[in-house]
Amino acid sequence: MPNSSFHSFANTLRERLAEPLPGPEAHLKMASRSRLRMAMQPNERTRRSAVLIVFYPYQGSIFLPLILRPQYDGVHAGQMAFPGGRMERTDESLIRTALREAQEEVGIRVTDVKVLGKLTEIYIPPSNFYVQPVVGILPYRPDFYPDPREVEHVVEVGLDELLDETIIGENGIEVRGTLIDAPFYQIQGFKVWGATAMMISELLTVIQSVPK
Repeated sequence: MPNSSFHSFANTLRERLAEPLPGPEAHLKMASRSRLRMAMQPNERTRRSAVLIVFYPYQGSIFLPLILRPQYDGVHAGQMAFPGGRMERTDESLIRTALREAQEEVGIRVTDVKVLGKLTEIYIPPSNFYVQPVVGILPYRPDFYPDPREVEHVVEVGLDELLDETIIGENGIEVRGTLIDAPFYQIQGFKVWGATAMMISELLTVIQSVPK
């Protein structure tokens, strides 16, 4: 992809992110049935966190990375996600949280990331986190150095693949011995569901008219 085309995409995306966001309406398209039934809201114990959605040019197209969480004793073990994590006291903003976590988890050089804007914050009841998705770009394909404690695998996903509606499915997803009825994106053999799928839904709604 010529640099001019990628920068045109980035500039248009930045403009779209500055407009009113689709938010919950887009989230609902990929929300699990259990989430809809519970309708849980943030509370006094809810913690703030952020993830980084970063686009980069690669193989004549536009890509972004997802990560596979390793198996561990936690509610998000073995799930697909964007790089990110909880806000620390030393973080001056949630944008800083997203950048720091991406650097720690997959080795992205955050000084090269240009932040375009933010998507709508989303609440994750199982972990009681309120998550801020931050959207940015890199002018090149990064070298990934995943932290094995946090990341089992990095999956590079093309924007064209995300925009293909045939990757959307819905059936029972087993999570820690429980079947969850949830929509998902089938991406390179992985089911991307839950909050990450809801973020992707809003992201795609925002960029549908952005030239690629």
